[in-house]
Amino acid sequence: MESKVAYLEDQLEELRENGLFNTIRTIESPMEGRIVVDGKPVINFCANNYLGLANHPSLVEAAKNAIDQYGIGPGAVRTIAGTMGIHNQLEERLAAFKGAEAVITLQSGFTANLATIPALVGRGDAIFSDQLNHASIIDGCRLSRAKIIAYAHNDVADLRAKAKEAVDSGEYNRFLIVTDGVFSMDGDIAPLPELYEVASEFNILLMVDDAHGEGVLGKGGRGIVDHFDLHGKVDIEVGTMSKAFGVVGGIVAGKRVIVDWLRQRGRPFLFSSAMTVPDVAACLQGVDLLENSTELVDRLWANAERFKRAMQALGFDTGKTQTPIVPVMLKDEKLTQEFSRKLFENGVFAMAIAYPTVARGEARIRVMNTAAHSDADIDEALGVFEKVGKELAVI
Repeated sequence: MESKVAYLEDQLEELRENGLFNTIRTIESPMEGRIVVDGKPVINFCANNYLGLANHPSLVEAAKNAIDQYGIGPGAVRTIAGTMGIHNQLEERLAAFKGAEAVITLQSGFTANLATIPALVGRGDAIFSDQLNHASIIDGCRLSRAKIIAYAHNDVADLRAKAKEAVDSGEYNRFLIVTDGVFSMDGDIAPLPELYEVASEFNILLMVDDAHGEGVLGKGGRGIVDHFDLHGKVDIEVGTMSKAFGVVGGIVAGKRVIVDWLRQRGRPFLFSSAMTVPDVAACLQGVDLLENSTELVDRLWANAERFKRAMQALGFDTGKTQTPIVPVMLKDEKLTQEFSRKLFENGVFAMAIAYPTVARGEARIRVMNTAAHSDADIDEALGVFEKVGKELAVI
């Protein structure tokens, strides 16, 4: 009798044959610019730890102190067990930091999208979604059961045409435009001011997922809405505390009426326990650091520009990035996997990104620059990229 999971075994083998099987490595040290992976010291270009806060001493200390004061977990969902004061503090601080009317926190950036989209639109409504939006947006759209109308990536003219057609059709009750702020695989930025113009023209709610802009764009890392000075104009700004803030958790910032509604109808908020106490305390400390200094954000951008210029001078294709995310475009999946293996052998941890994370034939090494990298780290990594690039005839 054939195994009930034989089809999975076949599909896994197919992934291996096509160079698409993802081997997850084990980290054996704190998250820094240099880490130990599978027993090997390497320069770390895989983490979204943009500001180097994942092991920052002040965040570690804040988490420890909070455990002593409050314990570990919230005990249940906030709507049943009550909310802890430290959660309210974080939401109030984040709202002030981001210049928003209100903020609600959730367990992750992924659940923030799953909470928000289905709470705002449903059957009989329509969502205009960028074709390259993150999986969490796609899943949130699917859960809403609204009609999903995809528009070409960052193509405002295509969005406007599709919005006009849908509005004029009279088939839908409500509408939502949703986009990533920074697209995590390419490092490009959504044209938010132009998207706002379309939203205003047709009176449509506008939502941006700023997971990779949080702590990166805007004054002192206040995000894409601040970057474009669109405070009060973008209805919903989703973010995460698990990247630049170095901890974990999701946030939704925006108009108070929307945040109040999410407290009543956001399913991940209503049916899952809140962020743990040490996470919340560490996030609060991260806000403190960014409120008081732009040093880490400035260092992040300086490191990213230095790396990007040098890679382009070596002859690598770095795509269309506008941010510290630098895709090294190699296209071929097997070549990309081999490139990543050789980087690791030479002391650089930068993973291959291939289908289904990106389209077939669009494989790349995604380099995540951070403020935790020193000049010496970057110089050494550049030397390894040059060596491997020549060995594999990429440059």
